[in-house]
Amino acid sequence: MAVDYSKEFDRFLEREKHLGLMVRSRAKKYGDKKVAVRHKPHGEWISYSWARFGTMIESTARALLDAGAKEREMVGIFAANSVWWAVADYACFTIRACSVPVYATNSAKELEYIVNDAQIRILFTGDQEQYEKAMVVKKTSKFLKKIVVFDPVVKIQKSDDVMYLDDFMALGVKVGRDKELGERIAKLDSEDLSTLIYTSGTTGEPKGVMLTHKNWLAMLFATGYYIPIIETDVNLAFLPLSHVFERAWSYFISCNNGQVEYCHDTKAILEFLRESRPHYMCSVPRMWEKVYATVQDGIANAPEKKQKIFKWAMAVGGEYQGRKRDRKFIGPWLGLKHKLAYTLVLKKIKSIFGGRGKVFNCGGSAFSGEISEFFFNAGVLLLQGYGMTECFVISVANPEHNKFGTCGPVVPLMQVRISPEGEIQAKSPSMMSGYWNKPELSKEMFTEDGWIKTGDVGFIDDEGYLTITDRIKDLFKTSGGKYVSPQQIETLLKEDIYFEQVAAIGDQRKFVTALIVPALDPLSNWAKRNNISFSSREELLKNPEVIKMYREKIDHYTRDLGQVEKIKKFTLLGKEFTQEDGEITATQKIRRKIINQRYKDVIDAMYAE
Repeated sequence: MAVDYSKEFDRFLEREKHLGLMVRSRAKKYGDKKVAVRHKPHGEWISYSWARFGTMIESTARALLDAGAKEREMVGIFAANSVWWAVADYACFTIRACSVPVYATNSAKELEYIVNDAQIRILFTGDQEQYEKAMVVKKTSKFLKKIVVFDPVVKIQKSDDVMYLDDFMALGVKVGRDKELGERIAKLDSEDLSTLIYTSGTTGEPKGVMLTHKNWLAMLFATGYYIPIIETDVNLAFLPLSHVFERAWSYFISCNNGQVEYCHDTKAILEFLRESRPHYMCSVPRMWEKVYATVQDGIANAPEKKQKIFKWAMAVGGEYQGRKRDRKFIGPWLGLKHKLAYTLVLKKIKSIFGGRGKVFNCGGSAFSGEISEFFFNAGVLLLQGYGMTECFVISVANPEHNKFGTCGPVVPLMQVRISPEGEIQAKSPSMMSGYWNKPELSKEMFTEDGWIKTGDVGFIDDEGYLTITDRIKDLFKTSGGKYVSPQQIETLLKEDIYFEQVAAIGDQRKFVTALIVPALDPLSNWAKRNNISFSSREELLKNPEVIKMYREKIDHYTRDLGQVEKIKKFTLLGKEFTQEDGEITATQKIRRKIINQRYKDVIDAMYAE
């Protein structure tokens, strides 16, 4: 009998209705009996009970009212992940205002664009750097009037318009505004506009995606439909909360009474994993690629006996996990072998992620099925998904339906079709109403009959699994007229520990080339092991033995590609692509147009006869 997801969602919507009401109900339900959230802004973890978390949200909401925040007013949050971030976000919801997140790594210029486009009057900031960028914008913006700083160690110029969150909350307690707050809460509705999320903009200027509370609740319903969260579950919010993926998942955890812990420094993720020991986490492929490459490199340099034990353990792990997923009989002999494999090898891999992992979701860019399978065999359940800010989530694997190399089955409530041109098109209660202040661009994103145009090419197989083959805008055509997917090439190479960043080149060119940013620490260690001396990074990258090693690795990882897709020439770069230089987005996606312009001379040299 088919499940009527629409009816189930209607019941869910009736129960939860609005994220502002959701967090208030949890605070009332648990009080001081349960931890809601934790963070460690200065080296020590700080826990907040549901009662304290709820009080902070309400105090901030009252202070926003006192600052004159109107219904549907855009309030900015320019900070890394923290409990304070969540407080500001939920406080906006409580008074029917809209939170507008800005990536913590954005420049003052990028911040200024969003402040002016959304007409942000009140802005929450995180650390010293974000505060100083905000002050630069405040001097020239006709909109930005008030800055509230999360972190009490930030040095600020205190005034009525610049204050710490602690002082802002204290003001909220003092002013009361009970009647006004009660009136706003009474009007909360699932159709309220909740947020603008500015897409990172690989092409053109960022666009503010308008999402309602109903949109978020549709995401929560669909994302976690097959994943039962229990009260003792812990989620580590690792991806920026300014991204739809992390934000939706964190709401989902709180909605299901779990605990959310915040990672403010993605470079320290392994430390956060050891300390948080999360059951759940959202992630991007790069993290898994790096861990996989490190493990593989370690095994490749291990004695032959250790290599054999490792391969045996992974094979046993694969058989055991596969039978468990498919609900097949495991048997005492396989169980015994798996216990030994776990003790010798698999436990070490699982412990990297804290040892308690139930599900780690992964999305955001192309990902290798081989890496996904590797972690699955080790007992780390890595579930790949697919979606976009404008329509999230479209498909995601779940514990019982997980096919490596695909983005999982289409989620409940979501409709997906493939256009005659091969584009994936989607429709769901989670899809945006449009882009803020951009009616023409909004119109372009929808088909005439109301489906979102994803811009991705893919297919749904006989078992219902969605696979993305290309990004339409990323495809380039060689001068010979052949289409090539650069993402596919880049994903293959990033499986290796020696590749930090890769940009495949070839649009209107005779063949494919690549700009490669080597991972310097592993490369330096390799050079030392091979008695290659060097006095500078430039000297190392020009060494013939280093170039030969990269050539061999490129040929190995791209061996199954067609001739037209193979990298004929490459250049090793001594400097990483950065967001500051505009070469990558806040979500680490390559801005190909800028890279092609900036490295024009280097690229032209690879095509010179």
